[in-house]
Amino acid sequence: MTKILKFNRRSVLAGMGVLSAATMVPTFAFSKQLLRLSTLGPGTSPNLVMTTFANVVNNALDDYEIQVNATGAATRHVLEVAKGKTTFCMSSPTIHFLMRKRLAMYAKIETAPELVKNLRTVFNFPMGVYHIAVFEKSGIKQIADAKGKRVFLGPPGGAAFATMKRLFMAVSGLEEGKDYQAVKLSWDAASAAFQDGNIDVYCNPTNAPSPALSQITLTNSIRFLGIPKDKLENKDILALTKRPGFSLANLSKTAYGDNQANDEDVITLGVVVSVVTHKDADQKMIYNMTKVFFETLVTLQKNAPWLKGISLKGAIEDINLPLHVGALEALEELGLFIPLAVKSL
Repeated sequence: MTKILKFNRRSVLAGMGVLSAATMVPTFAFSKQLLRLSTLGPGTSPNLVMTTFANVVNNALDDYEIQVNATGAATRHVLEVAKGKTTFCMSSPTIHFLMRKRLAMYAKIETAPELVKNLRTVFNFPMGVYHIAVFEKSGIKQIADAKGKRVFLGPPGGAAFATMKRLFMAVSGLEEGKDYQAVKLSWDAASAAFQDGNIDVYCNPTNAPSPALSQITLTNSIRFLGIPKDKLENKDILALTKRPGFSLANLSKTAYGDNQANDEDVITLGVVVSVVTHKDADQKMIYNMTKVFFETLVTLQKNAPWLKGISLKGAIEDINLPLHVGALEALEELGLFIPLAVKSL
């Protein structure tokens, strides 16, 4: 059977050109169990991390082949995993909270509180910090300057779109659809549109330095917008930072080299996300996959700067969904101390 992971080579292996041969995907697989993994589109941290996870598993474990789906929103992907239609997806502590409370995009889904009970954490990892990028030549110096502009908040219906919509309102009072135009594209299409000058303000929660933005800053001067210091005690800003998995974070003024126009570090939002699976996923399978990923991680991090924020300790950071029993076994065997409060989630 010919592999379907052509996407991985283009977006990660070829695009980055840094991963070791250990992550390469074999050309053919005959008796492997086919599994489906859903993540965000190219140019996002979850795409890079989870595609790497799939590549490591496919290379190291002979019994499995993970096929990557990089379309759609995480808020929909988790429902597919909870219903047993997909094996893995990206989720987040915020999504789990919203499902339990039937809030936001889950308000009309009566079964959401029951479905979230079917989900289990494999490991958490930092999605990064919210980058709010503009070309320096645009003259946009702060979020308030986005009035009348074309803004990519994130794909419609996704958590990033909702988060940035709230942040723009909290910081500047700008209302989406009234004060600025929210450009509704996928992650990869939005990255290309920004690079081509068809988007004025581009938002992306990602680890720094982001490969997509690093490419742009090779030939362009880029400025990153953030939360003004006098807004940090704003109740709406505080509400954003107190959501599960969120915090205030800094984007370094030197993260993107000489073509980053910022004179000081940018205050923005940081966010933690999860790789999740179904509670009934095979224990031995999840154990083996979790263990081989973290055993391979140190080698990968030498050449992939966007993986350096991932750590064994971070696997349970901000966790609010039970660990899969296989992941729990692997993480403890790898030396991670897991508090009783996490084990009893």
